[in-house]
Amino acid sequence: MLLAQAGGFVPAEAATIGMVDRLFSRVGASDNLARGRSTFMVEMVETAAILAQASERSFVILDEVGRGTSTYDGLALAWAVVEAVHEVNRCRCLFATHYHELARLAESCDALSLHHVRAREWKGDLVLLHELADGPADKSYGLAVARLAGVPAPVVKRAKAVLDKLEKGRASTGGLAAGLGDLPLFAAAIEAVEEKVDALRARLNGLDIDALSPREALDLLYELKAQANG
Repeated sequence: MLLAQAGGFVPAEAATIGMVDRLFSRVGASDNLARGRSTFMVEMVETAAILAQASERSFVILDEVGRGTSTYDGLALAWAVVEAVHEVNRCRCLFATHYHELARLAESCDALSLHHVRAREWKGDLVLLHELADGPADKSYGLAVARLAGVPAPVVKRAKAVLDKLEKGRASTGGLAAGLGDLPLFAAAIEAVEEKVDALRARLNGLDIDALSPREALDLLYELKAQANG
């Protein structure tokens, strides 16, 4: 947008880009301790300025609005901001979010279109395809990104267990936190995994491999797999 309006080259074979009167962006996360502003307060101050100043000829970039507060507060604020930009400011806007619930706004906002950046999981790894596709993302890849970033495997596994409980709770009437009461603490979960590994290791160390027939070896392999998954 800026390069095109300044008369410079744009990274595309061809582009049709309309003129704008102002560019606004609400991107990144930073606090302002000197002024006593939290990260969320800075985010809201900047968002408020954009909503107050953007005209129909402006171009706005909003990234992860509402992430600095609780889940429902953040979702509600992001929802209202999208509606305000669409109905009041009526300007072009790129709105990046991980709130999948916002996709429902496409049903009531005629000028809103949904897009996502494609990614695939291949043999347990996340592959970023760097391709823009129509429609909302089919799932979130937060745990895969955490694994890719080097977060310890026990932490990712623990997060997966918590995520499963949260999703089951959200699907029922108990809300997000439903089902977490019976979820073992992190240390207990890790100890359970370690005990299972120790039991498998002890059983493997006690095997006389040379004394096993092919059929016994195959049966034992199935038993070990069942023990590992149990």
